[in-house]
Amino acid sequence: MKTNISLLPYHTFGAKVNADFFTTFSNKEELTTILDQKPNDQNFIILGGGSNILFTKDFHGLIIKNEISGFEVISEDDHHITLKIGAGENWHDTVMQTVEKGWQGIENLALIPGTVGASPIQNIGAYGVEVKDVIQKVEFYHFDKKETFEYSNQECAFGYRNSIFKNELKGKIAVLSITIQLNKNWNFNTSYGAIEDEIENQGIENLTPLDLANVIIKIRESKLPDPNEIGNCGSFFKNPVLPKEDALKIIEKHPDAPHYIVGEEAIKIPAGWLIQTAGWKGKSLGNVGTYPKQALVLVNNGGATGEEAWALALQIQKDVKSQFGISIEPEVNIL
Repeated sequence: MKTNISLLPYHTFGAKVNADFFTTFSNKEELTTILDQKPNDQNFIILGGGSNILFTKDFHGLIIKNEISGFEVISEDDHHITLKIGAGENWHDTVMQTVEKGWQGIENLALIPGTVGASPIQNIGAYGVEVKDVIQKVEFYHFDKKETFEYSNQECAFGYRNSIFKNELKGKIAVLSITIQLNKNWNFNTSYGAIEDEIENQGIENLTPLDLANVIIKIRESKLPDPNEIGNCGSFFKNPVLPKEDALKIIEKHPDAPHYIVGEEAIKIPAGWLIQTAGWKGKSLGNVGTYPKQALVLVNNGGATGEEAWALALQIQKDVKSQFGISIEPEVNIL
């Protein structure tokens, strides 16, 4: 166990913060030993890739980094393949492993930063696909009950960027693995954003999972900063899903507003467009700002603190609320 450790290598925003204690685990037994040996009153969190977290101050407690590996074929037939993947595996690397084998289902989720274990907690999604579409089971360890559980897709209570792990079970569990089912008979979702235009630009005629993953990667790289070069937490805010009546009022006033129908009575309007229209795209406040190519991403322009980033986020929230009457919620965990 390390003490008074800098968290710079362990979170993508790049704020200079420290943790009192830091350790890792690579299986359930190591995790239970760590939890049994720590003081009962010691504050702790489980950390994955650190891409969806903003530290606004030093962390006074124990950070336990999940490094469980594993990529195992559970079952296979002519139509599907079922995989069990360790929670500490890198998400993008996992996507690339599957598409290179010709398995379809998560190619739209390429280049999303973070670990496999974070994917069901957040119900990560992009370009019309969410991880809930492929998850069969989530295996996790419950701290208080000191038991391992395996929840079905339905038991996970998935919603838009949401799950039972962000609500009733928040702070009470560590994900150990996920089980996903992918397709051998391809059924692509290319209708979202600029996917079809990029497929045409590349002259792709017989689309494969690898082709589509590479298309997604190119689109994301054109709009989003590399956290290895510019500190950021990825998409900072959730895209608000509005009652149809409220959304139509905004669309009537702003005919160019992008929007996506998500049900008979609900429409999603991208938070990035709201932030941009509120005048924040590419603007800075001290050492933090919004990315010039995508207003949804808050970036560390150099030496920024988490407190500065949170102050900017609150100002953006205030301006969007003032102009549109919409409350945009953070997607990032604020500590």
